[in-house]
Amino acid sequence: MKLKKPKFWDYVKPNFLALLLWPLSIIYKVIFNLNKKKKIKINSIKTICIGNIYIGGTGKTSLAIKIKQILDQKNIRACFIKKQYADQIDEVKLLQNYGKIFVNKKRIEALKQAASENYEVAIFDDGLQDNSIEFDLIFVCFNKLNWIGNGFVIPAGPLREDINNLKLYNHVFLNGNEEKTEIEKNFIKKINPKTIIYESRYRPLNLEDFDKSEKYLVFSGIGNHKTFINMLKKKKFNILSDLEFPDHFYYKESDLNKIFLKAKKLNARIITTEKDYLRINQSLLKDIKFIKSELEIMDEDSLTRVLINNNVNH
Repeated sequence: MKLKKPKFWDYVKPNFLALLLWPLSIIYKVIFNLNKKKKIKINSIKTICIGNIYIGGTGKTSLAIKIKQILDQKNIRACFIKKQYADQIDEVKLLQNYGKIFVNKKRIEALKQAASENYEVAIFDDGLQDNSIEFDLIFVCFNKLNWIGNGFVIPAGPLREDINNLKLYNHVFLNGNEEKTEIEKNFIKKINPKTIIYESRYRPLNLEDFDKSEKYLVFSGIGNHKTFINMLKKKKFNILSDLEFPDHFYYKESDLNKIFLKAKKLNARIITTEKDYLRINQSLLKDIKFIKSELEIMDEDSLTRVLINNNVNH
């Protein structure tokens, strides 16, 4: 059974439970820093890592797709690489819609396979904490809404590594909707003045498939449910109820029957995300529609220049 992220992780100030777990976070950081390996570099293929420090829901997959599209437009032969996880089949399916993907329990093995098939660029969806590969270009993603949560490392907070490690990374994405970001930008610049900060927002692509005069029940099992809900509200969807499930949740028939029953009581249509839709057995998809969305980058020209000029173009 998948568990939801603890609510106290996203409190602006650490609560008693976070402080209680803080010593374990110190141990986690020590182990993380000791787990250094000799990094491997394959010179025949360039590598882009799209990672995060906050544990989930930061827009990595959406950014991976956007970068692939930009490289496609420049006739650069790029592929995706993803570590094999049993509960992330949805992301693999989604990426497959946009290009070739290599999946392996060891990312370096997937990279070797991509290089053997003469791809010019490998885009890693996740992998920032993988110490086995020397990446040519790294983008660190944050969600504007959750930012760094309480600022603590796992298990006291939601961070996969110390936030001060931002000094190691020169490219940061703030993904979300229309949230203000001055505080976050100043925080990042204090740690690393050289950081290039990009902003983006989620844009729904298939609004014509929905009647906004209808009532809707919305459910999702993604890293940031609230960002999805906010996007729909900004587009004037009449949401009567929303249900949040753990990230990468696998829906059983009993889960969906509860959703169908609640929607019937509300006389509401059902909406979910494309990722969630891909995780549901096809025989159970009756009356469920999904919102297809993309990441809209505020200064895409700047990103394109970085991709072409900063170590990616051979």
